[in-house]
Amino acid sequence: MKKFMNAVDTVLTESLDGFVAAHADILVLGEEHKFIRRRTLRPGKVALISGGGSGHEPMHGGFVGHGMLDAACPGQVFTSPTPDQMLAAAQAVDTGAGCLFIVKNYEGDVMNFDMAAEMSEGVLQVVTNDDVAVENSSYTTGRRGVAGTLVVEKIVGAAAEHGLALKPLKALGERVNAATRSMGVALTSGTVPAAGRPTFDIGDGEMEFGVGIHGEPGRRRDTLKSADAIVEEICAAISGDLGDRTKGPALLFINGFGGTPQMELYLMYNSARRIFEKRGVTVTRSLVGSYVTSLDMAGCSITLTMLDDEMTGWWDAPVHTAALRRGM
Repeated sequence: MKKFMNAVDTVLTESLDGFVAAHADILVLGEEHKFIRRRTLRPGKVALISGGGSGHEPMHGGFVGHGMLDAACPGQVFTSPTPDQMLAAAQAVDTGAGCLFIVKNYEGDVMNFDMAAEMSEGVLQVVTNDDVAVENSSYTTGRRGVAGTLVVEKIVGAAAEHGLALKPLKALGERVNAATRSMGVALTSGTVPAAGRPTFDIGDGEMEFGVGIHGEPGRRRDTLKSADAIVEEICAAISGDLGDRTKGPALLFINGFGGTPQMELYLMYNSARRIFEKRGVTVTRSLVGSYVTSLDMAGCSITLTMLDDEMTGWWDAPVHTAALRRGM
């Protein structure tokens, strides 16, 4: 294993120190590294809080800022943050309008966010479960929440910035999640620093089809195929799951897992766009890049969100975070 680090035990805290220092104009680090929050809070705005295990950067800390999250709680690598982290974050950013937790569907995350919500007042939750690859997995009951979580955070974040109240924001988040489907494929494994070896073994000529963002198994191990063949199967799975809703305007999001060059991600985008449009989708918004990663895993996921006018408007709204910035 070759990693830039000083000691395994301090990889996360040193990374968080550097991350917040690099974006000190918009971010503040909470005590004991429990959370990252916006530097400037707006009284009377519903606070959006998310979090999860580290190793998926820039998710979630990279999406803290104007137009997205108010705070994010980083757990250890691939490990859920603890309830006291979410509780501390809620106390730090709740300016009187309540908090909305946006939670990826993993058992540890759901349990710990639930506990934090029970210990708080004025907290509602949205659980994302956009992954169509498997119905249950190593870490979940039900579908996993993956890259589609970014789409929920962006759209709901813009609406919160505009002043929507807590209950309508929860309803909007659930609507976006219901309109979003994702699926991924891995070419190599990521390597957790503390483990010192790849999370799973995979041959040079193999791919893990439907892989999770922690390297958990997907639908099957298969021989590597052409990009068009891979994308065709993923698009078919997403379209089949959405059914008749796979018509009309949509956001197409190609997400890299951390070890795949941008050139290949755009190649996958080109293929996915062509295939979806043959199925009646009109791609009106796009996002391509490594936003929900799995350390240094090579591979990518494809996310499709069917858009209506309201969701399109919130997607287009200005945003200023460490990882996503436009319009301001």
